[in-house]
Amino acid sequence: MNPIFEKDRTYVAGTYARFPVQLVRGKGALAWDADGREYVDLGSGIAVNAFGYADDAWIAAVTAQLGALPHASNLYYTGPCAELAEMLCTRTGMKKVFFGNSGAEANECAIKTARKWGHDHHGEDCSTIITLKNSFHGRTITTLAATGQDSFHTNFAPFPEGFVYAEAGNLDSVRALAEENACCAVMLEVVQGEGGVMALPADFLKGVEALCREKDMLLVIDEVQAGNGRSGALYAYMRFGLSPDIVTTAKGLGGGLPIGACLLGERVQDTLTPGAHGSTFGGNPTVCAGALSILSRIDDALLAGVRERSDYIVNALTGAPGVKSVSGLGLMLGVDPVRPAREVVLRCMERGALALTAKAKVRLLPPLNIPMDQLERGIAALKAALAED
Repeated sequence: MNPIFEKDRTYVAGTYARFPVQLVRGKGALAWDADGREYVDLGSGIAVNAFGYADDAWIAAVTAQLGALPHASNLYYTGPCAELAEMLCTRTGMKKVFFGNSGAEANECAIKTARKWGHDHHGEDCSTIITLKNSFHGRTITTLAATGQDSFHTNFAPFPEGFVYAEAGNLDSVRALAEENACCAVMLEVVQGEGGVMALPADFLKGVEALCREKDMLLVIDEVQAGNGRSGALYAYMRFGLSPDIVTTAKGLGGGLPIGACLLGERVQDTLTPGAHGSTFGGNPTVCAGALSILSRIDDALLAGVRERSDYIVNALTGAPGVKSVSGLGLMLGVDPVRPAREVVLRCMERGALALTAKAKVRLLPPLNIPMDQLERGIAALKAALAED
């Protein structure tokens, strides 16, 4: 047995069903294992490595900050934190940012902000948040409660109250819950990632936004996975012309280091006051320096490339042998296979490409700038794995 496999199984909590590969090195969209085998990585660390492994500009930004000021308490000002917040607000129209370390933390901040806003504007009973069935918002106790999947609501009870679950794509279901409960917000993913890479219909999204305005609720959009260029827009909600009150994001923003961001719009920009929330590592200057490098390079040309690569993948896989359907948006795609998804991923790995799963689907999250020849190679490996007898 690989000694690292053995050490991991002995000493690391058994929370991951790992694939039998020890990655030791990566560059761009390519990764190498301990045996020297090369793979095209179509997962990019679950949408984290936005520009692939060991991106030169990102390394330079992070290294320079490490040599100057690796970490400082949030009791003091640091340049990268303020500059990243400014860039996020300038590019989205949002007003303030709270930084944490993960998507779950960003969503916790959004939940706290929405409930405090509800308390401040409608009284202490206005605390219920509508989320969608098949959603996923994190693995803390509260974000598990916000997640609209029964499979996540076992073993860890009691869960926090104050969440109700509407049918995804069914505006009448959202309206009924808004009228039955004292709701402060609707929280949703434009593309339900862990729920099977399902993009929500445009008319539903616009309908939810209109309902939030009608009922004086906040619209909270979870862009933890779909954000930072992955959808083919800077944030997925922009592809549908939405104007959210709160946006959460993480994963690809850091380019490989842990960060979460909760963006606050005009209606909630002053809701959080000193002492209302905090984070020891949130806004860490090294992580923010890396994120500045990533965000500054997500421009119109890159986004056009994301859409081009998305079209290539969808066209290559739609109707291919062993494929039932293809779903998702941009470079956040789900392939519904004839055979079990994990089996497809293992067969794909044997052919030199790394992919992921989401429920019963094969999930594809390649680097935003993956070279076309490498993408073609990876998709060819996937098609062969899908089509096998």
